[in-house]
Amino acid sequence: MRRLAALVTLLLFAGTPAGAFAHAALISVEPASGSILTSAPKAVELRFNEAVTRGAIQLIDGTGKARGDARVITSGESISVTMPADLPQGTAVVSYRVISQDGHPVAGSVIFSVGGPTATQPPANVDGRLNALIWLAQVGLYLGLFVGVGGVFFGRWIAWSMTGMTVPRVALMVGIPSAAVAIGVLGLDLLGLPPAALMTAAPWTIAFATSAGPALLVAVTAMLLALMALDRAWYARALAAIAFAGVGLSLAMTGHAATAPPEVLTRPAVFLHGLGVAFWIGALAPLMVLVSRPTAATLPLLNRFSHIAMPVVAMLALTGLTLAVIQLESLSALIETRYGVILTIKLALVLSLLALAALNRFRLTPALAKGHKAAPALKRSILVECAAALGILAVVAGWRFTPPPRTIVPDTPLAIHIHSDKAMFQVLVSPGKSGIDDFVLQLMTGEATPLKAKEATLTLSLPERGIEPIERDAELGPDGYWHVRKVELPFAGRWHVRIDALVTDFEKVTLEDELEVQPP
Repeated sequence: MRRLAALVTLLLFAGTPAGAFAHAALISVEPASGSILTSAPKAVELRFNEAVTRGAIQLIDGTGKARGDARVITSGESISVTMPADLPQGTAVVSYRVISQDGHPVAGSVIFSVGGPTATQPPANVDGRLNALIWLAQVGLYLGLFVGVGGVFFGRWIAWSMTGMTVPRVALMVGIPSAAVAIGVLGLDLLGLPPAALMTAAPWTIAFATSAGPALLVAVTAMLLALMALDRAWYARALAAIAFAGVGLSLAMTGHAATAPPEVLTRPAVFLHGLGVAFWIGALAPLMVLVSRPTAATLPLLNRFSHIAMPVVAMLALTGLTLAVIQLESLSALIETRYGVILTIKLALVLSLLALAALNRFRLTPALAKGHKAAPALKRSILVECAAALGILAVVAGWRFTPPPRTIVPDTPLAIHIHSDKAMFQVLVSPGKSGIDDFVLQLMTGEATPLKAKEATLTLSLPERGIEPIERDAELGPDGYWHVRKVELPFAGRWHVRIDALVTDFEKVTLEDELEVQPP
């Protein structure tokens, strides 16, 4: 039975949905971030890969002043930020926080310069205190749902006894206020506000407007019903069953996995998966108490629990595998993404459960069945299992701060615009990071008509790192653009870019600018 327990734990945590941070992704912006423009744009247009809700949008102009006169229009996947008529020259920043369909915040900044760059910086992120509060609230919520509601369900429907309900009761008392805090801090995160703003109405209002708000209300209701089911009332078993179903429902209403397409598959999978998690984790604490004081009913209970666990294993295996495949999309994501690294750490903890399961299944449980004094050792083993399960819940809560690989949109090319009276050159650099990059050059006249050139040359240098000019000939592609492929940029930094376009044997147009190459 204990080996079966570890297998279930491995399968369920391979696909347990995180409470938050499924992401919309910015797929295009006009003007391109990093652009240097001769005049201020009429608006900054942001387009995401799904419909979003406006959170906090802020414009900081070239003087470093936060502007309150930028008009924001949200329409489905697009957000338009109209620039004020008196936008000064310099580097302007549009900082955005939007809400994706699963109720999670997506933040970033678009930077462009009018006339020339200045030292304007994006606004600082919310300090780490808010992230710590979000994590603690998420862990507390998991304790209430899985340990609390799951434990009460185990007592009412599996053990037929309310022995060992102290831990589930405490978990419920922790989980209910944690859910309330989780709603408030979600609003803070959506609006980019500090923890002190928790006492205002704004974060609560916007949190309830997302899918996460109603989901957390369902979670609170489930925990309250579980508390009521601790009483001796005749309807206690019905309350425990309803509360148990509420665990799966609350998880299926929002979150990474629940909103992943196709939702007709992922939402039922998350619902069933949540029930499996609550069933298994909720049983650990009561089992530890029952094993510590074994009676004639203990072994039949262990056997009954083992038999019921069989269909749960199949359910968790199917739903866990489905959700993991959808979220990761490839095995390489296990080591190439933060989401995958968290999953890898979590699975390492699960291996410890497997070792304990082998000890329990092949040594301690048979000894208990033969009447040997194995109960203290079995209790200690289950206690360590509880600690490992709590560690896994804590790690899973870390998914709140990183998107699953399926939501990661490939980096958009780095773009610069070079303009003079004679010509305009648009330069796209992909991926725009140190390493190997591809350059695409669009050559135009000063009137924005195609510039017919006989040859084009790209020259790059990084004097601050001792990189002397690197000259590469561009090739005219069938798309009408000039291409320079596989250019090695060994360092991040502000590279000097020069483009020479040979128009005739006697005329050459040269434009120069700076290109900010990011680290990989």
